[in-house]
Amino acid sequence: MKALINGAWHSPVEDRAAYDAARAAQPDDLFHHWVNADPAAAFPAARGRYHLYVSYACPFAHRTILYRALLGLEEVLPMWVAHPRWSGPDGWTFTPDPCFPEVTTDGANGVKALWQLYVKAAPDFTGKVTVPVLWDSETRTIVSTESADIMRMLDLGFAGLRENDTTFYPARLRDDIDALGGFIRRKVNGGVYKAGFAADQSSFDAAVAEFFAALDHLEGLFDDGRPYLLGKCATEADWLLFPTLVRLDAVYAGALKVNLKSLSDYPKLQAHTQRLYDWPGAAATVKLNHVKRHYYDDLGVTNPALIPPGPKTPFEAAA
Repeated sequence: MKALINGAWHSPVEDRAAYDAARAAQPDDLFHHWVNADPAAAFPAARGRYHLYVSYACPFAHRTILYRALLGLEEVLPMWVAHPRWSGPDGWTFTPDPCFPEVTTDGANGVKALWQLYVKAAPDFTGKVTVPVLWDSETRTIVSTESADIMRMLDLGFAGLRENDTTFYPARLRDDIDALGGFIRRKVNGGVYKAGFAADQSSFDAAVAEFFAALDHLEGLFDDGRPYLLGKCATEADWLLFPTLVRLDAVYAGALKVNLKSLSDYPKLQAHTQRLYDWPGAAATVKLNHVKRHYYDDLGVTNPALIPPGPKTPFEAAA
């Protein structure tokens, strides 16, 4: 694990007790601010004031890249893209590479590595350094590192700065979106990592079963012929699901060994994913070369002792 401890970068963290103690002493509300449409708010929406730090490799950052594109905020919210290779001593870095032309330098703060941005915001910060990051150039701090919150801010807080009136969080569906979105975040977005990062075979087997049971449930939502999870309109819940499903066959099946089924085993979810991919602006946010480079880097994220459950073949004897 790479992380900051009291503002000092450790790659890797060798004293986990010191990390845990410093983490426990840190305020819970650090980097939990909110961009609001109200001009009198502590963090009012404004063109060019906020900056989005991302990686195309990360599914959580991918959500925010999607919303920036789908909601027409490219000219409002500058974006800086980290290199997909995370295994170097500095973790996420802004290192231009001709193999990955989307990678940028940091045009807002000039940092070479993302951990340096965290220290700018909180010199004594303890914790992992993750994407996405929503940065406020006026107060010189991190607004949020929570992707689902950033999605909601881009939809609601930045609404007055957009050229279109698209929303993926309509008032009439908010209770349903919150409920289904919570399920997707826990059981699917988080569930695939619960399986991939399992410490032992029994935990892995249970997590894999739970993950695919969640996909079974979502597949069933389309039995009435609806095009999107909650009916005729795409909502936040659909976009929460999309980054995980586009990565399922490409990397989760291999790098994380979550390969009991493939997306093609879920024809309705596969059609749903294709429908979202075809949404204007969505396909350009999917960079599977970044995704594969990151997940097939020398991260060692998967326990080598874990035996994957699939893929199923016709050559296995019946039990």
